Amino acid sequence: MKRIDHIAIAVSDLDAAEKIYRDVLNLHWEGREEVPLQKVITSLFQVGESRIELLQPTAPDSPISAFLEKKGPGLHHIALEVDDVEAKMARLKAQGIRLLNDQPADGVGGSKIVFLHPKDTGGVLVELVEKPSY
Repeated sequence: MKRIDHIAIAVSDLDAAEKIYRDVLNLHWEGREEVPLQKVITSLFQVGESRIELLQPTAPDSPISAFLEKKGPGLHHIALEVDDVEAKMARLKAQGIRLLNDQPADGVGGSKIVFLHPKDTGGVLVELVEKPSY
C-alpha cells in the first residue's frame, strides 16, 4: 500500500456538507465528479497528500442510499492507494479475503477500484485504488 488515498463520508445533502469542509474547515476544494457506476456524486477536498471524499447518492438503489438509510450520514470507507489493483486482488483472494467486486470498477478520476468485505477487515469497508498513469 502506498498511502491513504481518501476517507469517504456519506452525506444526504452535498451542498451543506461542502460548506462545512470548504467554509468552516477551510479545506482546499477540488470539485465534484459523478461516478455513474457507483451512483454517486463525489466532492473532493485535499488534505495534505490525502483527500476527504463526500458521497451523495444519485439514485435510490445506490449503495450510498442504502448506507444512509441504515446508518445515517458518516464515515463510509477508507481508501488505500496501490500500484496494481489486480495483483492486490489476486493476493487478497489467495489469503481468503472476500472482495465486493470481481473485477476492478471505474472510480473517480479514471481510477480502478475494488472494495474489500468489511467482515474480513475488522468491520471497516476498505477500498483499494489504482490511479491512472498519464
